[in-house]
Amino acid sequence: MSRNYSCVLFFLFALPFFSIAQNTTKIAPKREFRGVWIASVTNIDWPSKPGLTVDQQKQELIGILEHHKSIGINAILLQIRPTADALYAKSRELWSHWLMGQQGLAPAPGYDPLAFAINEAHFRGMELHAWFNPYRATMTANQQTSPQHITKKRPELFYTYGGQKLFDPGIPEVREYIVQVILDVVKGYDIDGIHFDDYFYPYRIAGQKINDSATFAKYPNGFTKIDDWRRNNVDVLIKMVNDSVHYYKNYVKFGVSPFGIWKNFREDTLGSRTNGLSNYHELYADSRKWIKEGWVDYINPQIYFSFSRAAAPFAVLADWWGNNAFGRHLYIGQAAYLVHKMPSKQEAAWGNLAEIPNQIRYIRQNNRIQGSVFFSSKSLSTVAKAVADSLKNDLYKYPALPPQMPWLDDVVPNSPQNFMAEAQADGINLKWAKPLKAKDGETASGYVVYRAEEGEKINQLDPKYILHISFQDFTFYLDTDVEKGKRYTYLVTALDRLKNESESSGPIGVQAK
Repeated sequence: MSRNYSCVLFFLFALPFFSIAQNTTKIAPKREFRGVWIASVTNIDWPSKPGLTVDQQKQELIGILEHHKSIGINAILLQIRPTADALYAKSRELWSHWLMGQQGLAPAPGYDPLAFAINEAHFRGMELHAWFNPYRATMTANQQTSPQHITKKRPELFYTYGGQKLFDPGIPEVREYIVQVILDVVKGYDIDGIHFDDYFYPYRIAGQKINDSATFAKYPNGFTKIDDWRRNNVDVLIKMVNDSVHYYKNYVKFGVSPFGIWKNFREDTLGSRTNGLSNYHELYADSRKWIKEGWVDYINPQIYFSFSRAAAPFAVLADWWGNNAFGRHLYIGQAAYLVHKMPSKQEAAWGNLAEIPNQIRYIRQNNRIQGSVFFSSKSLSTVAKAVADSLKNDLYKYPALPPQMPWLDDVVPNSPQNFMAEAQADGINLKWAKPLKAKDGETASGYVVYRAEEGEKINQLDPKYILHISFQDFTFYLDTDVEKGKRYTYLVTALDRLKNESESSGPIGVQAK
């Protein structure tokens, strides 16, 4: 998901400026998806370079997660399969060379980067979505691949475009293979979601041709036009992944992050009032169809444009996607990596540090949008550090739970049992017992602790009272941030895998020692 849109936005032409009221604010919601992409390809975010020791990799990742937790992020989209390889142990594919510097070279025995990342994210109250690139198998023409890599063992499954080896989506065996790769992770790991980025059929390169005419002739699947056939190939994979993931674990979410424009209005009156490259025609990705058919749980369009981008204004696209979400979740992809980019006549707004905060405020005005995701992790501590400060001190000042998905699970868990609070010398020790099973058989996969100070009453709808969120089933919490002699009131609630929240246990009042 490394972005260089100078090569893909050459179709953009001017539109009249779309004015907005950017000064309208909305109270931070208790439910909001606050995600960030952690990219492994070319070592964009993590690990910072190939060949780090296991301890170095762990410390880097812990530092990244701690930073994101401190600014209010509640979902990590971790790239675990960048080029038909793996940053996880339970894989039918080779270890990624982005990890240890050589494809197929395993890190230390017993170390599984994905299992480690899941545990650390859940401990901090953050979801972990496993990010796959479904079709890309190499990054460059001169990339060194192992003799055991699938491009060498099964070359007939690939075509070459722009120097890259790409799986041919029209081959039924390719689709089956990709689904099985994903199911290895679904079955083997305690992930919260499966995530695809925007790379389906490749972004166009002048003078290049997709060499799949022989595949089209062999597997036409009832189509006579190759463009329609290509779109159907992607559709079939999306539906297969959705059905397969939910068959094995209904609580695992499936989402896709397409390019920001589905179709332009000049191409289709259902499209957005924009003039740019489109998913549908350029990438053969009918992203609107996937939402309408219910084949994804969330759509995460990359609206990497400013409000003043004449050909594709942020507000126009955010509103269009809101009007085409069909009851599924919509998270907006935001371009943290563009902050402080050398201003141009087209995108001078990226020099304005209020651009992304104003985008978040705009998002919150639309009740059909449930949050956003930032590309990418490193940007929030480098070029977009000021944005991270705005999140921490203002927009994400209070914690948030991920939004619920009632089409997957609308059964609320039971309340925690035997809630107790005890003042100790090092803080207030809270303990409880797991709730009884709900009617769907779930007990709890996490908890929320609320706290109010003396003279206040806890309002569970107000996130300022949230003290602690964990997506693990630990039944205790030590509140060390207390003042001697001061009285506090606590509640605790249970969360199931899809973040449905129980009624509270408590309140319990206790005075700090």
